[in-house]
Amino acid sequence: MNYKFYISYKGTAYSGFQVQPNRDTIQGRLAKALSAVTRAAVNPHGVIGCGRTDAGVHARKYCFNFHTDARIPTDAFARALNGALPRDIAVLSCETADNDFHARFSANSKTYAYYFDTNAVRSPFTADTCMHYPYKLDAGRLHNAARRFVGEHDFTAFCTAEAKHRLGTDTVRKVYEISVREEQGGGSPAGSTVCMKISGNGFLHNMVRIICGTLVYVNEGKLAEEDITRLLENGRREGAGVTLPPHGLFLEDVKYN
Repeated sequence: MNYKFYISYKGTAYSGFQVQPNRDTIQGRLAKALSAVTRAAVNPHGVIGCGRTDAGVHARKYCFNFHTDARIPTDAFARALNGALPRDIAVLSCETADNDFHARFSANSKTYAYYFDTNAVRSPFTADTCMHYPYKLDAGRLHNAARRFVGEHDFTAFCTAEAKHRLGTDTVRKVYEISVREEQGGGSPAGSTVCMKISGNGFLHNMVRIICGTLVYVNEGKLAEEDITRLLENGRREGAGVTLPPHGLFLEDVKYN
């Protein structure tokens, strides 16, 4: 059986999704829990995730699939897995899928969001889920600037050097939608957060965090809106914004046909 799971997790305590030697990872924790539920040894690489998330990155709705000879009702599978997982990882749902379903390669789009705590004083309740940025973020202006990312572009200027070296010329991605919105909350009743949200057919390593860092540079006057178009055309990473820290980033959703 090929089981398809949606989970959410807080990534603060983990070295990302992908299993690594001597590191605590989401994939490793899932494999351990699946072994307990199915009563069979599970290789972590058999837990097929929809993508990698870095250390400290969170997920509201992450998909993985898992092939097993065990026959377990999906509701019971979800409940049992939740009982075997730590409190910062939660199974949202479980269903059976076609044998050729692959959580990564079958995905049509992913949506990421980056959250800023714009309160003057940082909130201890959002310290590891929002970037504390105690300045005004002009959400309306940045929303208009961000639209320059929409469409199919070469995002060489918005990825790591390692990703560029590994992928070569395969750095073209399509952004379907991007928005910058102010939201009430931010860890205190009188505070607020600003959310930068982006959907696309795929993302390069650190692409979302660099795009958001570039928009911060636009907010601070270090870059003009027109510079975004220039960077997409010339592919020069050194001209773009900083890579923002991982703890403000969430994988919000992943969609399939």
